[in-house]
Amino acid sequence: MKRMLTVLVVIPFMLLLVPARSHAQTDLDAIMMNKYQFCNGFMYNYASWDHYWEGTFKRDNKNMGTVSTQSVMYMANYGITDRLNIMAGAPYVWTKASAGTLHSMKGVQDLSLFVKWKPVTWTFGKNKISLFTIGGFSTPLADYVIDFLPMSIGLGSTNITARGMVDYKHKRFTATGSAAYVWRSNVKLDRDSYYDTELHLTDEIKMPNVANYQLRTGYRGRYLIAEALLTNMTTLGGFDITKNNMPFPSNRMNATTVGVNLKYTVKQLANLDVYAGGNYTIAGRNAGQATAYNAGLFYAFYFCKKPKS
Repeated sequence: MKRMLTVLVVIPFMLLLVPARSHAQTDLDAIMMNKYQFCNGFMYNYASWDHYWEGTFKRDNKNMGTVSTQSVMYMANYGITDRLNIMAGAPYVWTKASAGTLHSMKGVQDLSLFVKWKPVTWTFGKNKISLFTIGGFSTPLADYVIDFLPMSIGLGSTNITARGMVDYKHKRFTATGSAAYVWRSNVKLDRDSYYDTELHLTDEIKMPNVANYQLRTGYRGRYLIAEALLTNMTTLGGFDITKNNMPFPSNRMNATTVGVNLKYTVKQLANLDVYAGGNYTIAGRNAGQATAYNAGLFYAFYFCKKPKS
């Protein structure tokens, strides 16, 4: 297999105080499946934190100890053409706190669907510039509890994502920049009133939208891809966690992370890819300072005869 699904469509990146911090998503990379090529597999993710930002104040909480999230996600990617791919994924998530009385939660989270299109490519000498447009949709697969952060497995909103991306390649060196806007639907609580900065006599929460940015650079070879990543997520609205209180679904949740991604195609088994990565939160607001790791195994094949180059 020449190309591979190198980054996952995972737990929505808004879940910064939900301990899973799997920001890497397929709409973030510049890799495309070939025409008629289908790639699928599983990704395991682990993230944990024992310090978090309550607004801009960094603190710990002995009543929670270390909060951790694990997830296993099935992911699939299909090449309709060399320039148009469709992607899907859905994770099973479970959370845990090492101290206190907060009980763990688990279950199927959200279904994510993405369409990635590469409309333009310019080649000059040993350089190549490609433009991408990506559209995405995600929605909960189960009626999980959202009003129990940071132990909830998700925020429960239906999201629409629009992303633009530019990829530059010089020989094996690459640099990719992207920016996205995420529209989030309102969500409902299992109670008929709540207080954020004022009293609301309703069960419906208006969720703020989100902006997401990423810069990634590194080596992209035939068998090995190795990249460094800088990612920022900024919630466009919301409010801070009040002092010594639980997080709330419509909190402002901002985070900047640094990380690495590695993908290796097994030479003896060209259809098999091994993936590994990690990231660390270096700055945040109403977010856990998480350290996250992931690993995955993927298999790709052609549904019909491989098209000629």
